[in-house]
Amino acid sequence: MVTGAAQLDGAILVVSALDGIMPQTAEHVLLARQVGVDHIVVALNKADAGDEELIDLVELEVRDLLTEHGYGGDAAPVVRVSGLRALEGDPRWTRAVDALLDAVDTYVPVPERYLDAPFLLPVENVLTITGRGTVVTGAVERGTVRVGDRVDVLGAGLDGVVVTGLETFGKPMTEAQAGDNVALLLRGVARDAVRRGQVVAAPGSVTPRRRFTARVYVLSTREGGRTTPVSTGYRPQFYIRTADVVGDVDLGETPLARPGDTVTVTVELGHDVALEPGLGFAVREGGRTVAAGTVTAVL
Repeated sequence: MVTGAAQLDGAILVVSALDGIMPQTAEHVLLARQVGVDHIVVALNKADAGDEELIDLVELEVRDLLTEHGYGGDAAPVVRVSGLRALEGDPRWTRAVDALLDAVDTYVPVPERYLDAPFLLPVENVLTITGRGTVVTGAVERGTVRVGDRVDVLGAGLDGVVVTGLETFGKPMTEAQAGDNVALLLRGVARDAVRRGQVVAAPGSVTPRRRFTARVYVLSTREGGRTTPVSTGYRPQFYIRTADVVGDVDLGETPLARPGDTVTVTVELGHDVALEPGLGFAVREGGRTVAAGTVTAVL
């Protein structure tokens, strides 16, 4: 969720009809809002094992949570399903899964793709194909790329690398565009030269930087965030696109940022990253999300 959600157009929020909203449920909804997921469909799982009145209460709770985060809880589809019974072939519950997918098709609109912008793909994984070369995988964030195009690998210091092959889910392609999950075969690139978190982009379109200003919301304790405020010198992990990098926080004239506050900060990352205004990110420490923000300016 943290390192890939910026590439999602919609989400299915799975909530147990027996347990209701858990701390991670609220965290997922908050993160989805912060990284730009505009549409959520709810699957109330284990609906075969719950009391109808209890399930009705859980549905009300979920709708309230969605409304609190600006998702229009009254309009969001909530479908009662049973994953276990569907896998066992129970006709009632297989139809429920079909209804869930229909709700996604109906409620989540076809997204606008930024096809005219320069090509950019955050690297999610790196593979080696014997006799062919190094392959990077990820979702195209914007623009288009074709076999034979030259690209830069930002963060690896590789310029003008030729894309010699394109695939999506094992199917060869001649062109990929924004929204496609693809694998790029790069000519003459060593396996250990590229790693997750780097960015493949059109030559000269992005210059990596490490300092930026941002508007950051510090999660409240109720949302699973910190119990104590943060101050200048705070050094958490920043999840930017697929990158995970440590950064120093400067609050400027603000002495403290308490849980629940929204503040303007200056951040200096541990190494250069492809940054641009409007880019969302998450802040984590100790395996939990403590803040979410948006880049306002690159320094």
